[in-house]
Amino acid sequence: MMQSAAMLRLLSLIVLLAGCGGPGREFRGLPATRVDVGGSVFDVRVRGNLAEAIRVNPQYAPRFGPIRERAGFAMAQVSGCRVVGVLGDQAVATGVLSCDGRPANWAQPAALMRFDCFEVDSWTSGDTEYTDFECTPY
Repeated sequence: MMQSAAMLRLLSLIVLLAGCGGPGREFRGLPATRVDVGGSVFDVRVRGNLAEAIRVNPQYAPRFGPIRERAGFAMAQVSGCRVVGVLGDQAVATGVLSCDGRPANWAQPAALMRFDCFEVDSWTSGDTEYTDFECTPY
């Protein structure tokens, strides 16, 4: 009896944790492109004018400001669109895309994309901190 209760708790924990790091409802079933932006690694999925970036690497106490900028950069690289807004937190960010110049035959890249980035400027507007990065592929 004691062994089956422990097994049930373990199974419940496994089922609960299986949802961590998975795509949101709107992005389920879509392929992900893994993007490394200056040490932050994201799985990026695109649907229409929305993109989702899930940070998949451990980082010690990241603030959303720098993560938001890196996630936005990753979404722009994968989608080929301009990112006009990013909402979310340090783990999952959703971006609103402006895709006016994207070709009609666009396909999401499947390969790993890596960018070496460094912070060139930062500023605060109200309660929001913004960071400007310069990134080059490697």
